[in-house]
Order: sequence, then C-alpha cells, then structure tokens
Amino acid sequence: MSETQAPTKSDANQRSPFPNPDQQTAKKLAQTVERAAKVFADKSLRFTKLRQQVFEEIAATHASIGAYEILARLGDKGTRVAPISIYRAIDALLDAGVIHRLESKNAFFACRRTDHTVKGRRPIFLSCEKCGAVGEVDGQHIFDLIGEAAKEAKFTPRIKFVEVQGLCPRCTAAAEKA
Repeated sequence: MSETQAPTKSDANQRSPFPNPDQQTAKKLAQTVERAAKVFADKSLRFTKLRQQVFEEIAATHASIGAYEILARLGDKGTRVAPISIYRAIDALLDAGVIHRLESKNAFFACRRTDHTVKGRRPIFLSCEKCGAVGEVDGQHIFDLIGEAAKEAKFTPRIKFVEVQGLCPRCTAAAEKA
C-alpha cells in the first residue's frame, strides 16, 4: 500500500489489536507457539514442555487468563502440577516477553507482536470489560509524555504498564445493535 492510499477495511482488520477469536485455528496456535519457541531459542532459554503447555493455554484465548485457570485447564488434560510450577513457567514466559501480565486482573495474555527483535517500544494494554479480550497497541508516545511530565516535576517514575479498560470493537458493535 502506498503512502497516499487510504487503508482498506481488510488492512484495518489485519492490524486490529483484537483478532477475531472465531478465527483461532490449530494452525494459527501452532504458529504462535513456534514464534514463542524461536524467541526462547534466540535468547538461549529453554522452552520446556511445561512452559509450552502453559503458553498454549494462554495463547488459545484472546482474553486474559489467571494462573489457577491455567492449572485447571492443564489438569483437565491430565497434566497435574503444583501451582508454583505454573507460576515459574509464567515467570519464564514473562521474562522472554511472549506473554504480558494484565496487572488489574493478575492475569496473563499472549503477546501478539510477530517481531520480538524490535526494542524500546512500549505497549498500552486494552482490556474489554465485557468479553475479556485483551489487545496491545504501541503506546511509546504516551510513555514519552509521561516521562516528560515526570521530569518537569523532578519525579522518577517506575512505570511498568498502562491499561485501558473499555469495550472491544465486537462488544461495541453488539451494544450499538442492542
């Protein structure tokens, strides 16, 4: 697409921070797991079977998911592990950058960036209050403004995240139809 062309509806759909959960397929999940495995390999980290299983449970949903829900889902599939093992796997996935923590819910969701080599860009997390879907968008400009305001106030920030709660496009459309 050239710089003068307006984005088409299909272009907008491809860039949506809220992918359609109805389009999640085994193939897409497998590709997501492959990307995570590559991130681990690139960082010389071990993508153990448990880390992969935990990541698959997180990536299989477009919403955030808590550690005990992951534990229950794995238990339903015959994998019995202690909660501490789930938390250790989650910590490794967070450290690798393939998942994020939604602080307001103490829950986790898969990073949807396909290029983990880009450094220094900070996302804003968008969380749907109705369906629980979570998206991430580039928020570096917001963090820059916060940094400038803090500097002017001679304040040293320790910002880790910005979360915005509201309605995702699907829930907004459904509410408008109602």
